[in-house]
Amino acid sequence: MVTSPILSELGTEILIPICAVIGIIFSLFQWYLVSQVKLTVEKPAAGDGKNGYTEALIEEEEGVNDHTVVQKCAEIQNAISEGATSFLFTEYQYVGIFMVIFAVLIFVFLGSVEGFSTSSKICTYDATRMCKPALMTAVFSTVSFLLGAITSVVSGFLGMKIATYANARTTLEARKGVSKAFIVAFRSGAVMGFLLAANGLLVLYITINLFKIYYGDDWEGLFESITGYGLGGSSMALFGRVGGGIYTKAADVGADLVGKVERNIPEDDPRNPAVIADNVGDNVGDIAGMGSDLFGSYAESSCAALVVASISSFGNTHDFTSMMYPLTVSSVGILVCLITTLFATDFFEVKTVEQIEPSLKNQLIISTVLMTIGIAIVSWIALPSSFTIFNFGAQKVVKNWQLFLCVGVGLWAGLIIGFVTEYYTSNAYSPVQDVADSCRTGAATNVIFGLALGYKSVIIPIFAIAISIFVSFSFAAMYGVAVAALGMLSTIATGLAIDAYGPISDNAGGIAEMAGMSHRIRERTDALDAAGNTTAAIGKGFAIGSAALVSLALFGAFVSRAEITTVDVLTPKVFIGLLVGAMLPYWFSAMTMKSVGKAALKMVEEVRRQFNTIPGLMEGTAKPDYATCVKISTDASIKEMIPPGALVMLTPLIVGILFGVETLSGVLAGSLVSGVQIAISASNTGGAWDNAKKYIEAGVSEHAKSLGPKGSDPHKAAVIGDTVGDPLKDTSGPSLNILIKLMAVESLVFAPFFATHGGLLFKLF
Repeated sequence: MVTSPILSELGTEILIPICAVIGIIFSLFQWYLVSQVKLTVEKPAAGDGKNGYTEALIEEEEGVNDHTVVQKCAEIQNAISEGATSFLFTEYQYVGIFMVIFAVLIFVFLGSVEGFSTSSKICTYDATRMCKPALMTAVFSTVSFLLGAITSVVSGFLGMKIATYANARTTLEARKGVSKAFIVAFRSGAVMGFLLAANGLLVLYITINLFKIYYGDDWEGLFESITGYGLGGSSMALFGRVGGGIYTKAADVGADLVGKVERNIPEDDPRNPAVIADNVGDNVGDIAGMGSDLFGSYAESSCAALVVASISSFGNTHDFTSMMYPLTVSSVGILVCLITTLFATDFFEVKTVEQIEPSLKNQLIISTVLMTIGIAIVSWIALPSSFTIFNFGAQKVVKNWQLFLCVGVGLWAGLIIGFVTEYYTSNAYSPVQDVADSCRTGAATNVIFGLALGYKSVIIPIFAIAISIFVSFSFAAMYGVAVAALGMLSTIATGLAIDAYGPISDNAGGIAEMAGMSHRIRERTDALDAAGNTTAAIGKGFAIGSAALVSLALFGAFVSRAEITTVDVLTPKVFIGLLVGAMLPYWFSAMTMKSVGKAALKMVEEVRRQFNTIPGLMEGTAKPDYATCVKISTDASIKEMIPPGALVMLTPLIVGILFGVETLSGVLAGSLVSGVQIAISASNTGGAWDNAKKYIEAGVSEHAKSLGPKGSDPHKAAVIGDTVGDPLKDTSGPSLNILIKLMAVESLVFAPFFATHGGLLFKLF
């Protein structure tokens, strides 16, 4: 018995695009509010009190003329923005070539499944009907791949533009107090979050509707070709994440080692030649990379859910409203995040430093609670009361309240992962304070404690992921897992806002230091930045957790499409796949870590050379040559991002063609199982070391004062820990979640080809 949902088809067709447009309008409005902070020196007109810009500065800069400060900030911001833009353009040129080659591959491989025939074929899951030819699926998959790739690139680029637009404005607002600076940084993060969530939803929705014109009733073919969208999004994210991560960490490690450890000058000191490259890196790695990454997760979880649904009762009865359930959840998510954002910027003002982190944490709690109500409403109006879901060859009867629980369990698992991450990486709690304390006896103990913390921080997130998989799979098979991943990502706009807030505050602190502002302002931006470090770790936790669920859902869709009924671990074909798959994250991490090390080496040599050969550099009378350092980072990351990218993109193709779908399913399972653990521990270890260093530097508690000040032995040990952790938390860790998802989505797109032509080696013997 399959009833029809309360929400009509017309209602769905209006609801989804309207929510997306509201998201875009809201982000433009936030951008307008940020733009009201002027980077020019004219006297502002009278404002409206709270958001007006007439308040007198809390303190006139000691001996620094206001005009020169504003002008300096504008100059530095310009340099950062130019550096980031030119790097992304260079990166996108290389990635563009790859995109074209891969698009051709998709077309050739998928077209060859039926020998490029243009006649209709019998549907895979319903032998009584005729479906569109495989050749057209190849064409449409290629188109959706390119669309996903372009959307991903645009998401990352816009995020970077907004962040470089906001960083100096945050610095200038910090002169009026913490609350003003916090609001500017947070609003700019929101611009990125909402643009990305709304764009991803809108493009996917429009693509589905355009493809529907050709496919008509053949929904199986339609949603099969939509999977290309997820593949495009994630393959661009991989290069953005790896390239950006190598760039930012080469500069960061180089700047820290020579500047802080050898020359004893503060972080972001303008005398340090690598300082501009370091600040550019925050924008290309943490902002552009993160943006593409979460967009990829979002696109893939939607695609995984749609593929499974298209062969379930939704697809068979052509129930458009139920079919669009994943998109409806995301559209409601945009509205929920919009309300949540107002809590941070308008309803409750952050007045003191202590309120920054709780305010960001409340964002997660508020959005999760509101979203739970949102999902309940959507599940009630957009789903029939009972329906069937495809479950490895059989149809499983599912009730709408069960699907609500699937999405809900994913959503709450995300919150738990966020909180555990926060506990292990925030210097307000004992784990990081223990790591800081271990710096008393030098860098070695610091490294030991940090590694132990990272491994320990894996335990609870894995249980959370495991429980959500068990619950969602028991209720609704692989579709349940796919919507659980969507649940975790349904509050993506808020997640991205608090995530992008981190690098913006980090840059703001750098600009304050470079513009020579007083230490009071640097203290404020440091407080914003320390909270930002934790939120960045939370963001990575979300990305990794959702990647685990997404890739399992994609794995399910792949198994369904490759027509495998069971994956038996006891067969040697599958077991060797498991072993090799579990090894891949290590191989990938080795490549990315070594790339950072090699690039950092060059950077250290260049910074040392400049300190030794430019007369008057240490005294501050001569200017360092920033451009050379920017060039070192750019060249290194462009060159070094190709091998890890090739490893991830070629593995499924090679395994699928030579060893066939069973071995490939083993490889996917293996990489998922080991990749998640390494990714969580790497991100948290790095985040903890960074915040242990900040804990010593801030010297707020008695304990921290006993370890400090800057330049003391424990502080130097902490800096070394932080430097070791940099590539872990910003290059290897976050790129691993893309490895997990990308291999799964790629296998899904090429599944028909592997099923018909794969396994050449086993066919020979």
